[in-house]
Amino acid sequence: MGELRELAVSFLVPGPAGVAIRDRLRVSQVDAAVLAEVGVFLGSLAAGDLAERSRQGLAHDATGWAVRKRELTGTSSARWAGSITKATHGQWALARRGQAAHLGRLRGQIASIEARLARPLGARANKREGLVRGYGSRAEWHAKSRRLHALKDRLAVVEADWTTGRVRVLRGGKRLAHARHHLQAAGLSEQEWRARWQAERMFLAADGESGKRFGNETIRVTDTGQVSIKLPAALAHLANAPHGRYVLEATVRFRHRGAEWADRITANRAVAYRIHHDVQRERWYVTASWQRATAPVLPLDAALAQGVVGVDMNDDHLAAWRLDVHGNPVGEPQRFFYDLTGSTQHRDAQIRHALSRLLHHTQRCGAAAIAIEDLDFTDGTSREKHGRNKRFRRLLSRFPTGKLRARLVSMAAEQDIAIVAVDPAYTSNWGAQHWQKPLTTPRREMSRHDAASIAVGRRALGHPIRRRTTPPHPDRSDRGGHRTVQARPEARRREETRPHPPGPRTRCAPPAVERKRETSLPNTVRGSATEQQSWHQDSPPLSV
Repeated sequence: MGELRELAVSFLVPGPAGVAIRDRLRVSQVDAAVLAEVGVFLGSLAAGDLAERSRQGLAHDATGWAVRKRELTGTSSARWAGSITKATHGQWALARRGQAAHLGRLRGQIASIEARLARPLGARANKREGLVRGYGSRAEWHAKSRRLHALKDRLAVVEADWTTGRVRVLRGGKRLAHARHHLQAAGLSEQEWRARWQAERMFLAADGESGKRFGNETIRVTDTGQVSIKLPAALAHLANAPHGRYVLEATVRFRHRGAEWADRITANRAVAYRIHHDVQRERWYVTASWQRATAPVLPLDAALAQGVVGVDMNDDHLAAWRLDVHGNPVGEPQRFFYDLTGSTQHRDAQIRHALSRLLHHTQRCGAAAIAIEDLDFTDGTSREKHGRNKRFRRLLSRFPTGKLRARLVSMAAEQDIAIVAVDPAYTSNWGAQHWQKPLTTPRREMSRHDAASIAVGRRALGHPIRRRTTPPHPDRSDRGGHRTVQARPEARRREETRPHPPGPRTRCAPPAVERKRETSLPNTVRGSATEQQSWHQDSPPLSV
């Protein structure tokens, strides 16, 4: 059996650093036409600025940034130019991080294939010696050798781009661009695709600025919900208000976190806005976002003072169980189901609904923390790790690890519930080994996921997953220490001997019998000493 890997220390997940809320814009046809024209014009400027930033590569500096911003200011405005260049830098940096992650995945796949190619055909893995298993057949070995050369060629191209600082970015999305050549498979007509492509490439986003009216001069939303836009210089003829502004007929009312948003704009604090068009629904939306002050992080012991709700994330449900401070499961296991099939909006709604029920259950239990596994299936979805098990790889690919955790952290922050991330190693195996069978009753059907939720909660509390320490003591005394792991070191009388329960001891010999079993005479054999003893009845007591 191979050595167990070292477990990471549990930690509190920091809360969200920003807030984003969205509301629908019920615009008229005239407003929609103006928004589309402004968005397409600014989108063309953003596309040109992104191309220029990509050509600069690693040679970019503050001087180049100032030159680009000055060129955009002449055709738009200083604030629009600042928003466009900042968005360009963010998009380039995101592509750069994705390129680094792609390099790591390629190198990991190449190392995995080379290690297996070096092993004989059919060789078994040896974890103790660090040896992987060989390929099963000569055909598989040949196919993997060809794939190795393809991966090395791909790695050389990515490394060359990384060295020169070249990134491959497409405004509008690569998936939508690919659908242009497969309209029938995508279920789109050319006109529908063109409308979606234009909507994705529009740019109607402006960063906020503290000290300005209502926190934003470019896209301004007043406390009454009136929306106005500072038009670019080339489209100043579309203005219907002074100072080159266009006021929409539609108003905005943020129902979710509306009070917090109103406090910010009333104090003229920075709020960023983004207007986008959903072609499929034929709706316009406005999104407001702002940064939050960093909240002080509670100590881990303080967050776990009232127990924890351990959560095991699965493909179709969340398994949860509440544990007290000593690591004992309290109450009954809970399961919050969701369906990840269908559209993206449907999956997001399912995840939000399941997390809402989980948070409500945590509040009813009186716990102030939720323990989840720190999962990351980025490397586990590659074909080199689970090549033949394609169904399992698809399961890992659609597993909402990052999105579920981000949503849970943001939603729990509003309920003052802490999120504790634990190492996911061996939680399912050890939970099923130590907790599934003991907690199974005729009225309760335990699953591995329910047992894993207990393992996750106990690891967050700092307790071992197993129920008792092994091996047991040779006698019933506690001179070698307390055998159970439920009591903490500060618990009173934990080192004393266990008190004997009242009543007769059914499993011990009667006090009158002091001789050994070997010397006792049988009482079923005729003629034995026990049978020959005379029977004598005592006289009744005088008090009767």
